[in-house]
Amino acid sequence: MSDDLSFIAITPEKRVETPSDEPAKKGWLSRLTDGLKRSSNSITQGVVSLVTKKKLDGEALEELQDILIQADLGVDTAMAITTRLEDERFGKEVSEEEIKQVLADEVAKVLEPVAEPLRVAPSRKPHVILMVGVNGAGKTTTIGKLASKISALGMKPMLAAGDTFRAAAIEQLKVWGERTGAPVITRPQGSDAAGLAFDALTEAKANGTDVLLIDTAGRLQNRTELMAELEKVIRVIKKIDPDAPHDVLLTLDATTGQNALNQVDVFGKTAGVTGLVMTKLDGTAKGGILVAIAKKHQIPVHLIGVGEAVDDLEAFDPTSFARAIAGLDDTQENEPA
Repeated sequence: MSDDLSFIAITPEKRVETPSDEPAKKGWLSRLTDGLKRSSNSITQGVVSLVTKKKLDGEALEELQDILIQADLGVDTAMAITTRLEDERFGKEVSEEEIKQVLADEVAKVLEPVAEPLRVAPSRKPHVILMVGVNGAGKTTTIGKLASKISALGMKPMLAAGDTFRAAAIEQLKVWGERTGAPVITRPQGSDAAGLAFDALTEAKANGTDVLLIDTAGRLQNRTELMAELEKVIRVIKKIDPDAPHDVLLTLDATTGQNALNQVDVFGKTAGVTGLVMTKLDGTAKGGILVAIAKKHQIPVHLIGVGEAVDDLEAFDPTSFARAIAGLDDTQENEPA
């Protein structure tokens, strides 16, 4: 990236107090905690049973490690948590709250290095973001939500319906365009996706668009011919702007668990993934997979989603995520009543 570019970052939501005579809107921290309940419960229910053993022994530590691995946190993180507990509390009584705190601390250590805001440079006109991922991961919805955030920051987004295989995806993006006031570039179902991307970038450069968000068809990572088409889309974009796409965001569905690890590897090699968006964290007990991905791949995590509403996509905050997945509820003291 050029040093002379001015970037605007999409950062974690700031809490805003609501007037006492108005109903308080449920804040992001509350939504995150609620969304990760299934994931935290899969861990904490096992933790409660450990506490009844009174003293922390080898058997309890082994059982805890198994619980953490089954919660998709990954072997390395599970070992880091149990090793710390062994060093600090072995042979002593340990409370549920103490285990949760260690869990939150160690998860945050893994996540903090990869937590980076999505930074866009409107001076590029346009900053090009290419969305990739498998079918059903939530790419199209994420584009719409992201367009809403970009508009709220005073920038002008454009959407390109590059999933030309599915008429529903094209229509869905049109709806998001209407909601956000963003123009949507479309072509008939079955059109060449690379050609659409070329036309969209050409038009975006001509009309002063700040950010161009390009949707792509969902590609199973084991379909080599479809992955080759994705490579073609990127080659065509580079014919217009050799530095584009400036971001390649991989949308991951948290409910897929361990399969998400493989998706990061394959899409990273094919499309040069620069950052991650994790969706559907509210619909799974496998939210811990984000920790395993961060530990293994160390790719920036920009955004996470815990619902279908437009404001249920937020910039990734590693501390809040770690505490929510550990079952530590900070919402009462950190958000308005």
